[in-house]
Amino acid sequence: MNKNSNAERWIGWGLLAGIMMIAAVGISSAADLPTITEEGVISGSMTIDFQTRTHPDRSGKLADGSPAEGTKDMYTFNLDVAKTTEFAGTITRQPRLFSKVLGREMQPAELQYDITLSVRNPSNLQQKKSVGKWVGIVPIDETGVYMIDGGGAKGSPLRMAIDTIGSAQGFTENFGGRLAGKAASKQGLLPYTFSRFVGGKQVKIEVKNSDPMRFDNILLAAGPAGIYPRANVTGRLDYDYETGNWYTDGIRFRYVLNGVDCEDVATGSIKWVEDPNREQNGKGQYEFNLRFNEDKNKSATSESDVFSGGAGDEEAFFFVDNSIPSLTGTIAYVDMMIPGKEAPSSSKVTFNLNANQLNKQQIVNFLKLWLLCVGPTNDE
Repeated sequence: MNKNSNAERWIGWGLLAGIMMIAAVGISSAADLPTITEEGVISGSMTIDFQTRTHPDRSGKLADGSPAEGTKDMYTFNLDVAKTTEFAGTITRQPRLFSKVLGREMQPAELQYDITLSVRNPSNLQQKKSVGKWVGIVPIDETGVYMIDGGGAKGSPLRMAIDTIGSAQGFTENFGGRLAGKAASKQGLLPYTFSRFVGGKQVKIEVKNSDPMRFDNILLAAGPAGIYPRANVTGRLDYDYETGNWYTDGIRFRYVLNGVDCEDVATGSIKWVEDPNREQNGKGQYEFNLRFNEDKNKSATSESDVFSGGAGDEEAFFFVDNSIPSLTGTIAYVDMMIPGKEAPSSSKVTFNLNANQLNKQQIVNFLKLWLLCVGPTNDE
């Protein structure tokens, strides 16, 4: 018996067994799913090459300040989820370009995905098998809206294309919906107040110029395994230009698992923290503090745990409460800055996100959404 047959057997039976196990337990809600508490539940690296910032147009045909035609930003990554699932590949970001004289569009804006999806043998993590691809195009319209369902018009819809392996039946499913990125103009941004309960006390923080990234019925395609069903995402993630922080008062993930409707609501913050020597070393990181289904999980943290050291409301807002389901940890950057500018020419990114009482569906859904947001979350 050859090695390929063995690999296909454990993957096929493993994925099928996972589906059958979920069907057998009789799920009544997402809270009934097995949960994970694990450091580095999403881990790996990404390199970003902002070629649109380093390859200017020299033809004289494009509007002043344009990058050269055909130049793209490249996000190349290898990310592991719960040690058994791998997302590895490249996302490219192509900017919209206009002619210098007439202002005619010369190149459309779009993202292009080319991600290989693999699973590992839980009994031997050195055994890995590709199970399919996440591929396709996401056009970006003139207002900065990501048309996640728009790739079909270009002959390449954004989709999960999963192979048939052993007893696990393959499938192809498209992503859908719209994502409104950062506003092209900062004029007209409004203040927004976010609140959360910390240690039994409500604390608030006001963002003076809040720029919401909106999720308009985004459809996350099913996969890479059958235990990850399609999910609908609504809500917003707001950017604060003064601090570089992101906030949300509710990103809703809705999906059907074993015939039961499930909903997860993520709330909280993603705080940007710069190294004291960032000007020299280019270091900074996002510190995650996202709680899942906060309203359904009673915190065991008391008010004295949070405020005994004299913490104010703003400091308390970022307090990490590990007594309720949450996604914490960091995404750390080492940026190579362009001389005389604040924007980097390239970045080396390290993912080290931790799960606290989260199920695999919550973790994979979040990662899919974060990769859809790759432009707005990395464009300083």
